[in-house]
Amino acid sequence: MIFAGIDIGSITAKAALIRDNKLVGTCVIPTGYNPVTAGQKVFSALLAQTQIRREDITAIVATGYGRNSVDFADKAMTEIICHGVGAHFLNPKIRGIIDVGGQDSKAIALDANGQVENFAMNDKCAAGTGRFLEVMAKALDVELDDLGTISLSSSAPSKISSICTVFAESEVISMIAGQQKREDIIAGIHESAAARVGGLATKIKLKGPVIMTGGVAKNRGMVKALENRLGITILVGDLPQENGAIGAAVLASRMTL
Repeated sequence: MIFAGIDIGSITAKAALIRDNKLVGTCVIPTGYNPVTAGQKVFSALLAQTQIRREDITAIVATGYGRNSVDFADKAMTEIICHGVGAHFLNPKIRGIIDVGGQDSKAIALDANGQVENFAMNDKCAAGTGRFLEVMAKALDVELDDLGTISLSSSAPSKISSICTVFAESEVISMIAGQQKREDIIAGIHESAAARVGGLATKIKLKGPVIMTGGVAKNRGMVKALENRLGITILVGDLPQENGAIGAAVLASRMTL
């Protein structure tokens, strides 16, 4: 039997398929303005990619902020639970997750069975999220995907005092006018974001091994800033964006047990 998970995030929509407790495939597309359409598109794209028919899918679980828009799903579940199950499925040794998405960030503590023991979430402010980094990249006229690489060449990160995205952007603009090095400003941006996200991990006393998920996990500069902030090694898997969708697919497989 084949099971599907669909994760509708603010920036990207993800889908995953599980068969015989093994990952069959994943797909990621931009969410766009319509989460309903995004869910349908990412699911159809994954079916085409894996050459699997819709009628061969036994159950579907939706997650993410737009989970309730996936009207063809059999069940909707929170991303906290799905991220825990996904991380445990990919690496049973994981005991902590730092998830940084487009509009929120989370720290999740897991037990040995992949069940959520505790979590903390920042969903009221863009600070420390993908949106925060996107705004800063635009202010610096840098491609979002290049932030991490550029920041790694910094030896003296700039000090950004504000955790508010609007005020931090003003600080960055002033630093640009003051001709501070671009790599130092970007490294400072990562440190500022890491302070916000790291606070969530500290709040719940997150313990390792820790994995980072979400699109921001692909930013090596942000991962490094978090490692320095927390004094731990943070793992990044091959499918950080797809973790929630994978967890949703695993949960779909359990619906029939």
